[in-house]
Amino acid sequence: MGRGRVQLKRIENKINRQVTFSKRRSGLLKKAHEISVLCDAEVALIIFSPRGKMFQYATDSCMEKILEQYESYTYEEKKHRTVNVESPVSLNLEYAKLKTRVEVLQRNQRHYIGEDLDSLSLKQLQNLEIQLDVSLKHIRSRKNQLIHESISELQKRDKALHVQNNILLKKVKEKGKELAQTTHLEQQNHDMNSSYFGLSQPLNCFNISEICEAKGDKASRQHQSSNTIIPPWMLHHIRG
Repeated sequence: MGRGRVQLKRIENKINRQVTFSKRRSGLLKKAHEISVLCDAEVALIIFSPRGKMFQYATDSCMEKILEQYESYTYEEKKHRTVNVESPVSLNLEYAKLKTRVEVLQRNQRHYIGEDLDSLSLKQLQNLEIQLDVSLKHIRSRKNQLIHESISELQKRDKALHVQNNILLKKVKEKGKELAQTTHLEQQNHDMNSSYFGLSQPLNCFNISEICEAKGDKASRQHQSSNTIIPPWMLHHIRG
């Protein structure tokens, strides 16, 4: 047998009523947070306890923004539903309503920055303190999240720079080895050329002049011998 349908009615026992309120309130705030995160919805929730204590939840702590959006939406709804032209009286009422709303928002803003607190009662000051505590929790949570994201990004950059530095260092070492090998080969070629020209003695200017003089003497001797030979007709003339 399954559980029967529970009839909803006021809990008479004061202690049980307070316990149930605390549990249901926590569950309701949790559900509001879950739907805002999962569905990217803007949620505003306001709860007043039997003792008049206020509990609220708003997406990104923008309760005023959501309330303004709600009022704007309801105003547009009423405007579209209205068929007749609005009378000056209704315009004046709307103006007075908006003016009052602006004054309330300005007064709340002054309260949030710690001004005009003399007119607030103890209960109102406690509610304001709770609201500020909730806002501070959201602000600190967001700040810590940004700090962690920044640290993670810096660590990734440091790791990437480390890898890039190792690659550049490896390239520098390879270039150094190539330059050392090139210098070694050039030194070997220079030593081989030096040893080759040291063993083979090239002709100098004195050897060339001596060769030229020897060739000149041989040519002059051949010319002189050719000049001392008497032609045959002169010998015949002399004998005759």
